[in-house]
This record gives sequence, C-alpha cells and structure tokens, in this order.
Amino acid sequence: MSQLSQRPVDPIVGESHHHESAFGHVTGAALYTDDLVGRLTGVLHAFPVQSTQAHAKLTSVDVAPAYAVPGVVKVITAADIPGINDQGVKHDEPMLPVDEVMFFGQPIVWVLGNDLEAAKAGAAAVAVDYEPLPSLVSVREAIEAKSFHGIQPVIDKGDVSGAFADAAHVFEGEFEFAGQEHFYLETQASLAYVDENGQIFVQCSTQHPTETQDIVSHVLGVPAHEVTVQCLRMGGGFGGKEMQPHGYAALAALGAKLTGRPVRLRLDRTLDITMTGKRHGFHSSWKIGFTEEGKILALDATLTADGGWSLDLSEPVLTRAMCHIDNAYWVPNIRVAGRIAKCNKTSQTAFRGFGGPQGMLVMEDILGRVAPKLGFSARELRRRNFYEAGQDTPYYQPVRHPDRMEAAWDQVVTGAEVEAREAEIAEFNSRNDNVKRGLALTPVKFGISFNLTAFNQGGALVLVYKDGSVLVTHGGTEMGQGLHMKMLQVAATTLGVPLSTVRLAPTRTDKVPNTSATAASSGTDLNGGAVKDACEQILGRLTQVAAGILGAPAHEVSVSRGIVSALSSKKTITWEELINAAYFQRIQLSASGFYRTEGLHWDLSLMTGEPFKYFAYGAAAAEVEINRFDGSYTLRRVDIVHDVGDSLSPLIDLGQIEGGFVQGAGWLTLEDLRWDESDKPSRGRLATQAASTYKIPSFSEAPEIFNVSLLEKAHEEGAVYGSKAVGEPPLMLAFSVREALRDAVGAFGEPGASVQLNSPATPESVFWAIESVREPAGSGGSGEAAEGLRVPS
Repeated sequence: MSQLSQRPVDPIVGESHHHESAFGHVTGAALYTDDLVGRLTGVLHAFPVQSTQAHAKLTSVDVAPAYAVPGVVKVITAADIPGINDQGVKHDEPMLPVDEVMFFGQPIVWVLGNDLEAAKAGAAAVAVDYEPLPSLVSVREAIEAKSFHGIQPVIDKGDVSGAFADAAHVFEGEFEFAGQEHFYLETQASLAYVDENGQIFVQCSTQHPTETQDIVSHVLGVPAHEVTVQCLRMGGGFGGKEMQPHGYAALAALGAKLTGRPVRLRLDRTLDITMTGKRHGFHSSWKIGFTEEGKILALDATLTADGGWSLDLSEPVLTRAMCHIDNAYWVPNIRVAGRIAKCNKTSQTAFRGFGGPQGMLVMEDILGRVAPKLGFSARELRRRNFYEAGQDTPYYQPVRHPDRMEAAWDQVVTGAEVEAREAEIAEFNSRNDNVKRGLALTPVKFGISFNLTAFNQGGALVLVYKDGSVLVTHGGTEMGQGLHMKMLQVAATTLGVPLSTVRLAPTRTDKVPNTSATAASSGTDLNGGAVKDACEQILGRLTQVAAGILGAPAHEVSVSRGIVSALSSKKTITWEELINAAYFQRIQLSASGFYRTEGLHWDLSLMTGEPFKYFAYGAAAAEVEINRFDGSYTLRRVDIVHDVGDSLSPLIDLGQIEGGFVQGAGWLTLEDLRWDESDKPSRGRLATQAASTYKIPSFSEAPEIFNVSLLEKAHEEGAVYGSKAVGEPPLMLAFSVREALRDAVGAFGEPGASVQLNSPATPESVFWAIESVREPAGSGGSGEAAEGLRVPS
C-alpha cells in the first residue's frame, strides 16, 4: 500500500462530519463575495449595456448621455483597457467588443455608478447603433453552414469498416440534445479595490483564483504579483465559475484602477443567464454494429459540440466527451470524430462532468433505442457489454477494477429487488391503459483527472502556531461541495490531532500560487495530496523532537488524537507540549506542500494515452410513472450504489451523490434552454432567462424513495487515503431516469417498438413520444426503420 493511500490507526478521515460551514449556511452567518461590500466605503456599482443583436457591426456607441445621469461616475469601453482586451484562454474572447457583437446579450460597455440604480439608468441612456450581420443560432444551422472552430480530433481504434461487415445487426441514427444552465444560487460576483501600495485586491466567486489573477493581470497590463485574488466561498459553481468569472473580475479591477474607488460587480439572475456560458448541447450521428449475442462490435460516431461564439473550454469538453462515449462498455472497434460548432450565442463552458455526460448520453440513448430491435431487455444489453479485465478504452487506457462496475450493478439489482419489481411493473401496466410505469438501470464509468496533464498539480500551506493550533490554506475553492471539510480531516489525520485543532483559511493567490481550477472532480485528490505533503514535512521534523523527549527512536513515534507516544517508551506528551518544545528548539513549524498526479500521459494529436488516474464507478435504478394524457410523470424510487473508494467523509460524499443525481435528472428531464431562432429582431435572444421560464428540479421532482449506498471494499491505491473523487460522476447516474421514462413510454406501444425520446425529456416530449408509439403500425409511429433506425430526435 502506498504512503499516500495508507491510513493510520484511528484516523479522522472516514468519519462523518457535517459541512464545515453548515451552521453558517443555515443561519446566514456564512459570507459570500457580495456580502463583503458593506466593509468598504465609496463603492461603485457596475451595470452593463447589452447587445440587442445576435451578430452585428457596431456603427456607433454614444456614452455621453450616460454621464448626464446623476450618480454616473464612469463608462468603461474597450478603449479604457490598458492591457490585452481578452478574457479567455484561447485569446478569441474580447472582454469588451471594439466593432462587432457576437451574441444577443453581450456586454458592450459597463457603467459605474454611485449606486446600482444610477448605473442602470446610465446604461439605459447609452445609445448604440448596429449594422446587423448574418447569424447562426442553432447547432444545426452551424453544421449546415460548416461553421466550426478549434480542433477536430478523431479517435480511431481497430478495424471499424471490417467490423461492420462482420456485424449481425447494424443500426444508425441521430441524436441532438440540449445544454444546461448552471443556475448556481450565488450569481457571478466580484469586488475589487486598490490599496495604498497599488496592490489590486479582488474578492471573487471563482473556481480558479489563479486564472482569475492571470486574466486580471493581462487586462490591466501589470505583472501577476500586483494582483491578489481571494475566494472566500461560492454559493455553487458547477463549472460555471471556472472560466466565466475572469472577465467580470477584470472589469471590476479595471474600474477600481480607473476611478480609485472600490467596484462591485454582481450580476442579477437575468444578466447571469443571458451573459454566461452553459453546458454544451451536442448533435450526434452514429452507426453501431452488434454480434448475434448482443455484443457491441463497432461504433462510428460524429459528435458536434455547440460551442457558442468563442472557444472558452470547448476543446477539452469535446475531447472528454469523445473519451467517455464508451461509458462502461467495451467497444473493440471504434471511430469517433469531434468538432465544435461556432454559433452566435453565449460561449458555452464547463459544467459538472465537463463533456463526459454528453458522450455517455449518446451511448445510453443508442442502447435504449436498439435493445428492443435486438430482442434484449435494455438491462440485459447493458450488462453483457460491460468492460472485463484486460480490456482497454478507445484511447488505449487499460480499465482497472472493472469488477467494481459489476459489483455496484449486482448490488443495485439485489438491493433494489429489481427482478421482482420488473414483474410487478409488468402486471401494473397490464391493468392500466392510461398510466404506465417503467424501470431502468444504467452504469457509470468516469475518468478522474484533468485532460491536460499539466493541470494535475496542487499546493498547500500549513502553519502550526506556538499553542499547537493549525491553519491550513490550499489551492482548492469551496463551492458547497465539502472540499474544506475533507482537507480539515486530511490535515488532522496526517498530523494526528483532533479535528478542532485545525482551521481553514480562505483560498487566495498570495498564499498558494499557480493553482489549478477546483474542477474535474480533482479538488480532493490534488489539494488533499498537497495538504498531506505539507503536514508530513512538519511531522517529520516533530518526530525528531519527540524522540528526544520520549527517549525512543524517531521511527517509533506516533501522534494520534493529540497524544504523542512511542512503542518503546511508557511516556507520553501532548501535541501542545511537543509544539512548545519544538519552538524552543527553533524547529520550523510551517511547510508548503505540493502534489502532482503521477502516471498520466496524453497525446491530443492522436487521442491516445492514459489521461485518467482512475475510474469512478456507479450504478442506479430508477422507477417512474407517467400519464398518457399530458406526459406528466413522477419519480417513484431511486436506488444507487456508488464507488468513492475509501470515503474521506461519508456524509459529504452522500450529499454529493444525491445532489449530483438530482442535477443530472434536471438536465435530462426538465431544463429546456430555448433561444429565439426566428427571423424577428429578437433572433438569438435567450427566451428561458429566469426561474419562471427555466425549470430546475424542486422537492416535487425528488424521488419518493431515495436509497444511496457507498460501494464497499473499494480502496483506491495511489490516491489520498484510498479515496476517490465524487463531485461529477453521480450526475450521470441520472441516465436511469431518462431510460426509465423510455421504458414506461414503450409500455404504451407494441412489444419491440423502438422509443425515440428527446433530451430533456420534458412532459411535453414524453407526451409526443407516447403518441408516437401508440400510432398504428405503418403510420410512421414508433420510429421504426428496421435496421436503419435513423429518426432524428
């Protein structure tokens, strides 16, 4: 067992603890970025002037009328930017447009006012003239126009053409599905000021403080050491604060630099939805071949990501989608082509799963559609295609521990009494003409690590004070996922002290530099490794001191729950006594820790390598009931078994699994992004720009019965204390809900009908799917095209 994964006797990790800010969350004592405004005086408030065109030349922007509005202090335009006018990582995303707007709602200028009402009034006074240009709003329009940007990678393994020739059954089809709005509770927020030494300090709701620092630095044209970014905590992120906050932070910092006053920029909900990127929607076309026994023989697919107007993170999102199209299934011969559609709408960005859910959804949709044609239940078809020992992925990474996928699946089948319930559902459906139930199981195999190897590093700073108390700062950010609690438990376990001895400091760039984003489910792996490293450095020095006091060899010294002892000594001392002795011996009581994930390699040009440290596995069973008259449905029961390795903090992990599942169900069944695709002046406008028009899950959508279990005997060698990531993988467990809906819809038709189902599978979509399968044979219903099955969704 590696030193990184080995746990000491009586560890703090593995205990269930509530979120470290739980009491602050429920009492309102926990502060967020915008709550800090009251601590400053003379704050200016920022409000944008948004484009009313999807694509247009800017013929004139008259800001003079804004200055006539009482309380307006400054109107920031592109001409005010002293450094580089760009807020993206690909240098294709001007922070403020110079002569062209690229999407409806794009900020053109920002008005700073003494209060928010003055800024709003000033923005309303700015006069903008446009020369409309042709626009592409949908991914279909972009495909037809061959409007693509970025890389066009290809995965190619085996003999795809030969395998299709040998296949007993071949199907092909198309599938287009929607993206998703992050809808974090706390919208984008930044607060910036300049101190007496010219140091720029930015409080920002960001998942990536270092990159926020980088963007602020190059927009202002100053070195990074003149910019400090702090993230106290976020009210949700989900990937939407990995790239999106940088421009807003830079704007606030620029305003503070230009005016000498603090600047507050907080988007209201409508601004946030209309200006920020979403989960990428995708269009897919595919062809798949099976053996007579129902084993996948070949897959040929093209994935087109709906990237929006700039690249943002679309390239790595696309490559991760391609790397996850196999999900938990072995595809011996596979070719997958990827491309990114360039459209005139928000620049789509990271979202929990980062392309993985989109790739996996394509495969799950295929299997759900073709199972009846092959004469298998969807459950059986999925099960017989699981990875087995010795097999590798489409990008040639060996799949370790495929038995864990089987174990999770079998545990769900047994624990959820799936076979008995399938019989009960069949009997229920036979007695009811207008209400049907469905049950489905789906698996998850999700790779953990950043696609870009360089990002797989983390840092931490651990300080031990003379009284024995410990302060930890690490490079990860807290967005409600419980990362800070896990870091407290890692530090307490490594040092051997009670949990109450350790405290977390806010994440900031002048304490831990050059950090990676808290994303890709890697926050615990990277920062936990760094915290453990820093603590071990300190502990290594302290054991020498303790050895002298206890009269024992240093290698015998151990610290547990604040008591220092040695095997060959009857004497013990407290942690506080040890620290006091170390201080007077002039022993360094602080350390900077570092961690890098070993064993990763990736060739983007060939789409081959081992980009992931390990795979997280899971399985879910969902049961639904639907009404044929309006397509409405209820989620009756969900059973989940998920692999988190040896859990660092079980209560935190259970919360992540439940929350991820519900968010995934929202994406797949409720959350319907709609842009205006008409030729009216409102073309390109996002119609679903508030909670009144964009439906996210509520208590009424939660399952009546929700059983979640952690997979046992799942120690992960080479990860911090044997744990596994948990942030993203549970989201994909929600495929079971969509597939259960498909199963229930199929019950309204003839046996063997292939059910086409939109995503999101809203009640309206379910209604039309029911109508389709209920149509008489030969009338075009049920989407049957024999072995063709090409019916666009």
